[in-house]
Amino acid sequence: MRLGSGTFAAACIVIEVLGVAIFLRGFFPAPVRSFSRTEHQAEPPAPEPSAGASSNWTKLPPPVFSKVVIVLIDALRDDFVFGSKGVKFMPYTTYLVEKGASHSFVAEAKPPTVTMPRIKALMTGTLPGFVDVVRNLNSPVLLEDNLIEQARAAGRRMIFYGDETWVKLFPKHFVEYDATTSFFVSDYTEVDNNVTRHLEKVLKREDWDVLVLHYLGLDHIGHLSGPNSPLIGHKLSEMDGILMKIHMALLSKERAAPLPTLLVLCGDHGMSERGSHGASSTEEVSTPLVLVSSAFERKPGDIRRPKHVQQTDLAATLAIGLGIPIPKNSVGRFLFPVVERKPIREQLRFLHLNTVQLSKLLQENVPLYEKDPGFEQFKVSEKLHGNWVRLYLEENNSEVLVNLGTKVLRQYLDALQILSLSLSRQVAHYDVYSMAVGAALVLEVLTLLLLSVPKALGPAAELDVPLSSPLFSLLFYLTLLILSAVHVVVCTSTESSCYFCSVSWLVAGGAMLLMSALLCAIMSALTKTRDSTKYGGKSLAPSSSQCSELDLLILLGTVGHVLSLGASSFIEEEHQTWYFLVSTLCLALCQEIYKNYVLGSGGDPQCSLHLEPGPKGTALVLQGGAEDRRTCEAASAFEQLGSMERRMVLASPWAVLCCCRLLRSLNQTGVQWAHRPDLGHWLTSSDHKAVLSVLAAFSLLTIFLLVQRRCSPMSKVALALGLLGVYCYRAAIGNVMSPWQRGNKDISKGIIEARFVYIFVLGILFTGTRDLLRSQVAAACSRARTMGLWEIYSGLVLLAALLLRPHNLPVLVCSLLVQTLMAEFIWKPLSHDAAEVTVMHYWFGQAFFYFQGNSNNIATVDISAGFVGLEQYMKVPAAFLTAFATYIGPVLWASHLVNYLSTEATSPAALRHACFCYALICSVPVSAYIILVTSLRYHLFIWSVFSPKLLYEGVHLLVTAAICVFFTAMDQTRRVKS
Repeated sequence: MRLGSGTFAAACIVIEVLGVAIFLRGFFPAPVRSFSRTEHQAEPPAPEPSAGASSNWTKLPPPVFSKVVIVLIDALRDDFVFGSKGVKFMPYTTYLVEKGASHSFVAEAKPPTVTMPRIKALMTGTLPGFVDVVRNLNSPVLLEDNLIEQARAAGRRMIFYGDETWVKLFPKHFVEYDATTSFFVSDYTEVDNNVTRHLEKVLKREDWDVLVLHYLGLDHIGHLSGPNSPLIGHKLSEMDGILMKIHMALLSKERAAPLPTLLVLCGDHGMSERGSHGASSTEEVSTPLVLVSSAFERKPGDIRRPKHVQQTDLAATLAIGLGIPIPKNSVGRFLFPVVERKPIREQLRFLHLNTVQLSKLLQENVPLYEKDPGFEQFKVSEKLHGNWVRLYLEENNSEVLVNLGTKVLRQYLDALQILSLSLSRQVAHYDVYSMAVGAALVLEVLTLLLLSVPKALGPAAELDVPLSSPLFSLLFYLTLLILSAVHVVVCTSTESSCYFCSVSWLVAGGAMLLMSALLCAIMSALTKTRDSTKYGGKSLAPSSSQCSELDLLILLGTVGHVLSLGASSFIEEEHQTWYFLVSTLCLALCQEIYKNYVLGSGGDPQCSLHLEPGPKGTALVLQGGAEDRRTCEAASAFEQLGSMERRMVLASPWAVLCCCRLLRSLNQTGVQWAHRPDLGHWLTSSDHKAVLSVLAAFSLLTIFLLVQRRCSPMSKVALALGLLGVYCYRAAIGNVMSPWQRGNKDISKGIIEARFVYIFVLGILFTGTRDLLRSQVAAACSRARTMGLWEIYSGLVLLAALLLRPHNLPVLVCSLLVQTLMAEFIWKPLSHDAAEVTVMHYWFGQAFFYFQGNSNNIATVDISAGFVGLEQYMKVPAAFLTAFATYIGPVLWASHLVNYLSTEATSPAALRHACFCYALICSVPVSAYIILVTSLRYHLFIWSVFSPKLLYEGVHLLVTAAICVFFTAMDQTRRVKS
């Protein structure tokens, strides 16, 4: 069966997406867990060690606190409480921290620093993985042992107000709740008022034991305007007043209660300097943890500085405070200062329960647990504890008893620290089998693409794909048999859970059939390659294709980029790689232009010496290779240009370089220089709102001038009104100034304005689609097809203008300007083929991905773009808008590539060549990176650096698959028209 190279490449990319998905499922595994008991099943607590004596402490200790109130402020950074902002905006909280009855800590949140995994860490004491970043958008029920479940089983009555993520995780645990949508980031007022309005009544009631309040407003302000916004101070002052109100109410309740109460102030994660979160910067992982209770009364002059602890330590601490079992999968250690005023026997009892729980978890997850230093320390501590209990029961007071008790205490604390660290290092067990299956599919696809290059990039751009031969191949059945045997052996012998073993046999069999068929296709391609080399000559590629200087640059740049992915520093600063490659490409193009200018001006006589008359007129005949032929053809075309056009051609590479240099100063990204001020920070500050407004208006006007030139009259009107609506939307939400606004009172959510723009986006896209369909019906109507493609491109540009923040509109302007300059004054005069133009589009698309402020950190994803024009959270539109806003650069450059090749390319196979090249150049880094992360899976930075990049590569491959399908569809319409 003969397939076009574009269709073949699209099919390969779809298969590769499947392989990457399986690999990701195996690479991002579940955390360490206890397998010996049923989830949430109650079991008797470990008795107090007594060394032969008879102890009556065999049950859980009674609760330390009568009521617990947890105030979780989303995205609360530690310096918002303990720094200058806390002193200025949270005076009551500062008083409690410095002089009140409290203990303060800086709790470190492990990446990924997004809400749902952090709630799981706080309530279970476990370390969620990066797969929870995806689950964060649709939180499933938490089945793992947790504090909320243990409290409900113990009869504690719990009330919750705030982020709906809690209700999704614990749907039947609260006796009363009122949840608010967490993803509507444009709202930072009502989302908190909906929590606070319940406080007056609930604090007067006595029918609850645990009250959980999750405030979202601070996080939403961060996403909208960053941590330096004036709104941050107002929100912190509001939270301070709420904390004072709660604390006063709890103090009044203690007068009639036998036990003190506990107020917990904490954050789920921090906030980066851009206002986002998800990565591992200090600002994102450092959160305050303040425990306030009359049981912590301090003497005058007792200065307690915040100590550094792990966020997972809160689960064990609250379990001790409520008198319930510690969640069995918790890797945290309870905060000892909470019980330091208790009698030493009770302190030792609490420490013993925590160390027993950690040692059991260690035994079930570490094969050689007996040799673990923490386990050895625990055994020594437990033995000393038994001796102490025996002495205690024999004689209640003696100096020996006190000294031994102090020693046991230190031993337990050391054992807790070592055990917790050992378990934290056992973050997860990799699902190696699923990783191997996914990697095999990806590598088979890459091998097939590489072997298909000569045919796919040939003049016909078609390949012979044998579909029936594998069914009659011995290799196919032998491979299928071996894979099935391996699958049975692995799935019946593995002790840990394996995703690929849990799928149905139909799915697993389909994957094995696919792997066998791909192997047969590879062997067939190898055989054909060998035969063609043996009988058809030495060169595999068409004779007309010879490696030029630009081709060499493209090859070296691609290989260099792939090799750079093996170093964590290059991944963190990958934007520098793309900036270098794009700048080098511009210089290479400049060199090529000036060479053609010299040849076209008669500086090199070789071209003129070989002009000979042919049967159809004068033709260029060169003794050199195809590269010399193309150089002279380009020089001849250059000589035919007018004077003004020549100047534009000569100046275009330098103009592109200037645009790239300007954009590098707009957004500092990466890690090393992300904290430094840039033009984006300067523009978004409240002092320069007028400058930002003028820049946004000028950018929108420039976008219209660059895009409208090839639109239909109706689309021009829609584009103009849509861009006007973009400015109105930004003015409505307070980003830019407008003459009809009177202060901040007129600031709204911009719902109407954004939907106004969406109407024009859909209208332009509909018009473009209609023109494409009309061009298929009327085969001669090529103008309709060209206009339809451009209008689809225009609709995407309008949507990008709406979703980009105002200070990033110059990125869109420069992108359009560079596309115009390259198309009109570089690619046409230099006669670049479809493959070279495709690679250049890909490189510029990657560079503009970073120009808009993205990086390989999850924190740079602007989730606020997913809620433009939405009144409530809707999963599919929000996910689509967020993905599009993140990948605006690659998508717009790919769309422009389709337009350029459909309009300017002379070869009918141009689109197929482009689709194949696009698929190949994206497959190479993905395949190489999968091998790299597999070999580096125990690297120190695997979770903070390599894993986020792997997620980005997976999503980028999915975007590439959609682009290749679009390429194939456009190629099919062109072939139908022909």
